[in-house]
Amino acid sequence: MHKNLARLIWIFTAFIILIGLIALYSASYHNVRVSNRIFYDQLGCAVSGLLLMFFLSRIDCRKFYDMAYIFYWITIGMLIMVLVTGRHALGAQRWLSIGGFSFQPSELAKFTLILALGRYFSERRPALTFSFVDFKYVLWSDLIVPFSMTLLPMVLIFKQPDLGTALLFFGIFIVMLFVSGLEYHYLIGFFTLCASFGPFAWHILKPYQKDRLLVFLNPNIDPLGAGYTIIQSKIAIGSGKLFGKGWLSGTQNQLNFLPERHTDFIFSVIGEEWGLLGAICLLICYMVLIYCGLKISEQIKDKFGMQVAIGIVAIFTLQVVINVGMVLGLCPVVGLTLPFVSYGRSSYMIFIVMMGFLLSLSRRRTIF
Repeated sequence: MHKNLARLIWIFTAFIILIGLIALYSASYHNVRVSNRIFYDQLGCAVSGLLLMFFLSRIDCRKFYDMAYIFYWITIGMLIMVLVTGRHALGAQRWLSIGGFSFQPSELAKFTLILALGRYFSERRPALTFSFVDFKYVLWSDLIVPFSMTLLPMVLIFKQPDLGTALLFFGIFIVMLFVSGLEYHYLIGFFTLCASFGPFAWHILKPYQKDRLLVFLNPNIDPLGAGYTIIQSKIAIGSGKLFGKGWLSGTQNQLNFLPERHTDFIFSVIGEEWGLLGAICLLICYMVLIYCGLKISEQIKDKFGMQVAIGIVAIFTLQVVINVGMVLGLCPVVGLTLPFVSYGRSSYMIFIVMMGFLLSLSRRRTIF
């Protein structure tokens, strides 16, 4: 069974990568903002990434258990360095340059947080009774400590600013907390408390973040400003109809009406050029990978491996759903890439690492 799951992960990951390269070539073909060199950059990432994925699938993923907290704190250090010495680009300070190579530590933090929370929840001692003593223990060990572990990188990433990734971390925490075995009454109480702080969060958002939320409610409120991209994205996807306009033939794409089409809005390019059928084909590939991840987590005997597998599936699913929802106007624009399709070396390689980790878990899940 594990060979079948591993084979499916390899096949559909490679197929999504291929779709991404085809879409990226088209998105950069007549792009006045970026050259088509990004296609060859992504192609190099794809080749090296698949080799890295093969290497990770062959190692013993239990070694990550001992290094989980170390990786976490190294990443926290990198996030602090970004705020101090990071490179500015596109109005944000998210990149760290080391030896001429730039990367986003926030992408690395996605995986290291999953590892750290996976180790923490795997060491959790469940409460035996519903008493005041147990309540204090659960409040501290199951909620405050892991939430603090999540909140620290969230705040550092929010300061860059990067609201989308920061909120994604909260989603990872919620999913891993849910599968940790915590009793439902604690979960309901925690969700209620978090929801009560929602109205106050508006005041800490930056003006452009508030504009994005308002545009989500009504894109026509600023059709030439904050609402321009989402309006053009809807036009692109709608004009693709069932079969699409054909590769390199999308008017919104090739005539440069659609901004950020090589990164956050590349799904619009696929919808315009390959139509509804092409978009559904890509989504089915994602669904297969998500299914494989869930099956692997279901069969793992070790709590750490199960938690990490669930965390990987959670962030993968959330990022796909939010990105697709974003380009369709169903979610606010928060700047999240589409895994293995959008251009972005840091995001690309981190998802490769996650897939390699899932492959490693699939090979060793019966010997934990």
